[in-house]
Amino acid sequence: MDAIPASNQGAPEGTYRELLRLAGPNVLSRLGVMAMGLTDAIVVGQYSAVELGYHSLGWAPTVTVLVAGIGLLLGVQVLTARHIGAGTPERTGAVLRRGVAYAVQIGLVSTLALVLLGPVVLGNLGLEPSLAAGATAALIVFSLSLTPYLVADSLWFWLEAQGRPQVPMVAMWIANIINLLLALWIIPGTSPFPVSGAVAAGWVTLVARTALLLMLAGWIWRWPRAHEVGVFRKAAPDRQEAREQRRIGYASGLSYAIEAGAFSGMNFVAAQLGVLVVAAWAVVMNVAAAVFMVPMGIAAAGAVLVSRAVGARSVSAVKRAFGMSMRLAMGALLILSLILFLAAELVARAYSDDPALLAMTASALVLSCLFFMADGAQVVASNALRARGDVWWPTGMHFVSYVLVMIPLAWWFAVRQSGGLDGIIWAVIIASLISGGALVARFYWLGDRMKQVDA
Repeated sequence: MDAIPASNQGAPEGTYRELLRLAGPNVLSRLGVMAMGLTDAIVVGQYSAVELGYHSLGWAPTVTVLVAGIGLLLGVQVLTARHIGAGTPERTGAVLRRGVAYAVQIGLVSTLALVLLGPVVLGNLGLEPSLAAGATAALIVFSLSLTPYLVADSLWFWLEAQGRPQVPMVAMWIANIINLLLALWIIPGTSPFPVSGAVAAGWVTLVARTALLLMLAGWIWRWPRAHEVGVFRKAAPDRQEAREQRRIGYASGLSYAIEAGAFSGMNFVAAQLGVLVVAAWAVVMNVAAAVFMVPMGIAAAGAVLVSRAVGARSVSAVKRAFGMSMRLAMGALLILSLILFLAAELVARAYSDDPALLAMTASALVLSCLFFMADGAQVVASNALRARGDVWWPTGMHFVSYVLVMIPLAWWFAVRQSGGLDGIIWAVIIASLISGGALVARFYWLGDRMKQVDA
C-alpha cells in the first residue's frame, strides 16, 4: 500500500449531488433485487408456511453461491470506474468482456456443483425427511438461474461505473413485474403447470432473471458509447489488468461467500428449532435484506466515486466520498429502523396470517432493528476499502465476525440457552457491531495509503 503523491491530489472531488445521482438508482436497483425475493417469499408464505420453509432452505445455498459470484465480478465496477477517473475510458470495454467471460464460467460451474452436491448436503444435515426433500427440489430449480443472473450482474456493474445506473434500475423493476405476474399465476397452483410452492418460485425466478439479462444486453448493444470503448471488439491481452481484476474478484467473492454462507448457515441453526422458526427467520432475513439494499446501493455509489478518485490519484476525494457515503447511509438506516420498529406487526402480516408464525416474527423484527446501522456501516466501509485497493481486510473481518463469532453465538444463544429466534438475532447484532466498527476503523487507519493503479 503506497501513499498517493501529493502533487497528484488536486483532482475534482465528488459532491453529494453526484453521490445521490448514482446512489438513488443504485438503491432502487438493489431494492428491486430484494423485491423479487420478497415477492416469491410472500406469495409462497401465503400459500403455505411449510412451503415457505422449503423455499428458505432451498434458497439459502444458491444465495451463498450467487453472492460469491457477484463478488468475483466486482472487479468490473472497480476497474471501469478507475479508468474513467484516470481518463482512459477506452479501456473499459475490455474490462466488461473479461467480466462476462468470468460470469459465464462461474455460473455454469456453480450450477453444476449445486445440482450435484446440494441434495447430498441437505440430505445429511439431520433435517426432517420431508423438509430435506422439499428444500432439495427447490434448490435444484433455483440453481438454474445463476448463469443468466451473473452475466446480467457484470453488465449491471459496468453500467453503474459508466454513470448509467438508471438502466439496470429500470430493467430490474420490469423484471420484477414479470416475476410478480408469473408468481401470482404459477405458485398457488392455479396455472396449467403441475408445480406449486417453492419449486414454482424457482421457475418464476429463472424466467425473470433471464429477462433482466436480455434487457441489459439489448440496451448496451444499442448504446453508441459501448461500441466506442470496445465492448464488441477483441482487445489486446492485458495480463496485469486481468490479474488485478481477478484479485479484486477473489477477495470480494470470498468475502461475500463468507457473509452469505454464514447467514445461510443460520437457517440450519433455526432448523434445529423447527420449521416455524425457519419460516420466521426467513421473514426476518427477507426484511433485513430489503433494508440492507439501501446502504448497499449507497455503498456501490460511494465505491464508484472512490474508484474514480483512486484513478485520479486524489486522496482527499477518496476520503470525502467515503464520508459522504457513510453519513447518507446512517441517516437513511436510522429512518428505516424507526419505521420498522413501529410497523413490525404490519410487516409480519404481509408474509403470513398463521398466528404462531405471526407472533414469533413480529417481536423478532423489532429486535432486528438493533443491527441495521452496524450492518450498513460495514458494507459502506467494505466497498470503500476494496475501491481503494485494500481488498483482503474486509474478507478477514467478515470471517472473524460472521464465522468465528456469529454462528457459534447463534447456536449458544438459540439452542443451548433456549433463546429461540431472538437468540439468533442477538448473535447477528454482536457480529455486525464487531464487523462495522473494525472496517470503519481500518479505513481511517490507512490514511493516505492505497494501492497505486497504472493508468
